[in-house]
Amino acid sequence: MKASRIAAVGALAGSAVLVLSGPAFAHVSVAAEGMAAKGGYATVNFKVPNERDNASTTKVEVNFPTDHPLASAQPEAVPGWKIKVTRAKLDKPIELHGEQIDEAVSKVTWTATGKGIEPGYFQKFPLSLGQLPEDTDELVFKALQTYSNKEVVRWIEVPQKGQEEPEHPAPVLALSAASGDHHGSSTAASDESEDAKDAEAASKETAAEPADSSDTTARVLAIVGIVVGAAGVAYGVLAGRRRTEA
Repeated sequence: MKASRIAAVGALAGSAVLVLSGPAFAHVSVAAEGMAAKGGYATVNFKVPNERDNASTTKVEVNFPTDHPLASAQPEAVPGWKIKVTRAKLDKPIELHGEQIDEAVSKVTWTATGKGIEPGYFQKFPLSLGQLPEDTDELVFKALQTYSNKEVVRWIEVPQKGQEEPEHPAPVLALSAASGDHHGSSTAASDESEDAKDAEAASKETAAEPADSSDTTARVLAIVGIVVGAAGVAYGVLAGRRRTEA
């Protein structure tokens, strides 16, 4: 009797864990490939799982933050999906690379041209974003997920620190501390330049070695030739004298 009660309680606890962890596991999320440093550029992936057993995800719309606008969003081609980047005028222009930008990306929409994301699957949607803001630790993207049965799930609830995760949390991108190289390439280019210089210098030294050896050898042979020639001439003179005296 006790054993059966314990088993029942265990089964209930297990199912409760599954129910509670389900939504947290299945929500639309965003993550950077590598780092998303403040003031720099980053490639991010929006991960969209299909939560339905009888419908496919046919449309994903990601709305960009208006409090920290992004001037650039370049999508990577995703087979089976049509991509549209929508831009909007800014109420207040922002400065980017010394220029005033009066419009920014407002949303990116992926629309399936085939079956979409079928039950039991997920899809990643890559974007290259920039320039990332320097005055915030995170960016909130509100997403809408449309199914083939016309159902729309709105992932727009902003998670709050110290509170439980909402039922439909919005994707949040965490930003790391700013680096000295916002583009992620200047340092590498400098290193490559130094490496190239070192390689060139080494190449010149290597190329110079045979020439120096060749010059030294030629000089030695020339001196030996002169000495041998002089010895031959001296020998001839001496021989001539001996013959004359004889």
